[in-house]
Amino acid sequence: MYADENVIKIKHAVLYEVAKHAFDGDLEEEKEKIPYKLIPGPTPQFRCCIYKEREIIRQRIRLAEGKAPGVVDDGNIIQVISSACEDCPISSYVVTDNCQNCIGKACVNACNFGAISIGEHRSHIDPSKCKECGKCAKACPYNAIAHLKRPCKFSCPVNAITYDENGISVIDEEKCIRCGNCIHSCPFGAIGSKTHIVDVIEALKSDKPVYAILAPATEGQFGENITMRSWRNAMKLVGFKNMVEAGLGGDMTTQAEAEEWYEAYKAGIKKTTSCCPGFVNMIRKHYPELVDMISTAVSPMCAMSRMIKAKEPDAITVFIGPCIAKKSEAKEHNIEGNADYVLTYSEIRAIMKAKGVELQPSENDYQESTSYGKRFGNAGGVTAAVVQYLKEKDYDCDPKVCKASGAADCKKALLLLKAGRLPEDFIEGMACTGGCVGGPSAFKDQLLAKKDRDTLIGNADDRTILGNLESYDMTQFSMHRTEHEAE
Repeated sequence: MYADENVIKIKHAVLYEVAKHAFDGDLEEEKEKIPYKLIPGPTPQFRCCIYKEREIIRQRIRLAEGKAPGVVDDGNIIQVISSACEDCPISSYVVTDNCQNCIGKACVNACNFGAISIGEHRSHIDPSKCKECGKCAKACPYNAIAHLKRPCKFSCPVNAITYDENGISVIDEEKCIRCGNCIHSCPFGAIGSKTHIVDVIEALKSDKPVYAILAPATEGQFGENITMRSWRNAMKLVGFKNMVEAGLGGDMTTQAEAEEWYEAYKAGIKKTTSCCPGFVNMIRKHYPELVDMISTAVSPMCAMSRMIKAKEPDAITVFIGPCIAKKSEAKEHNIEGNADYVLTYSEIRAIMKAKGVELQPSENDYQESTSYGKRFGNAGGVTAAVVQYLKEKDYDCDPKVCKASGAADCKKALLLLKAGRLPEDFIEGMACTGGCVGGPSAFKDQLLAKKDRDTLIGNADDRTILGNLESYDMTQFSMHRTEHEAE
């Protein structure tokens, strides 16, 4: 990750100010003062001048309000903050000091677009004419032309990022899978996601019951002593009616997906998982011929939201986790009964800070899901849960599963499936390497959190998937998408 402490500090400061004023009910009146409060001047803190810094803050405030940072909104939850992006190098290919200004001018002769001209001391590349073919760099005998890899573009697994004529990054909404990988790859903090902070706060201030659905990836992110009960207590203090584990939804999705896989296995039909919205977006946008192979089982987030709304139709559900693509699932996939809003850890922490609430160490005695449901946050976790369910049901089924961890693995598996050469029966796809624990908005690196996560999950009880689900009335809501719903 390239995002440094300065970028994170600015982001969190804006989120807190927006959350605070949203609770106070004076956001509209006070938001124009926030840039001046955070950037008092006269000395700039992180850019060339305080005026650019304040404009960056203004655009971040718009993102925090759930709006596009500029006047144009293409509907994507991931947006480029143009005022921050302007400081990034415009051209991908630049002539370095190694240039000897040689007579041969191999670089000039190699360029088919007239982008290279002879300078007084070295050649010059016109970024407005450069097509980034790289022929000049290959032709230079001194290796004097460097290829600058802009982190956002080269972090995107589906080539959804290009540049406009001014060198500002442009995200192709039709290609973007909403994985969020670019957000924390940008050293200028020039890419962010729209937030639902204001919507959630307005819901909390209303008379409607609001429920928090906590991602399975959460355990271990905040230390061994921050348990599900810690989160439940904190969410109630913030104003939520209750907090539930999305891991329970994992158990529900396990049942739905395992039954579907079992039927497909008997029929010799290959299937993919449907839990990771980034993976689902990848299939729908880049491998549309494979759409029918996506499991119709809804995600754990949707399962819990439907369960809550089956009991309380006017309830508002809010998913909390490390995933950016979940925002896409909630707002773009048009799945009935899904979570109304999605918050990342930094966004819920801004809300907590605005209310003066902190996570407190608590006993690890609040359990709603099996250890398999909790492991949905890890790559391979869905597969392990489905296999366990098949064993508990004594089904005669020994499926071979391709566990794709990260976008590159997902693309490889889908290409094999498309070509009819996938040796496995099913694909478990996780757009983030390591699974949800490696999500772009994780609080702590998955390797650093692993010990605490293993400890917390290891201390959970040994309930079975079937035994756990017997406690819930699964007839009150559907665990599948309809043919009209696009995930």
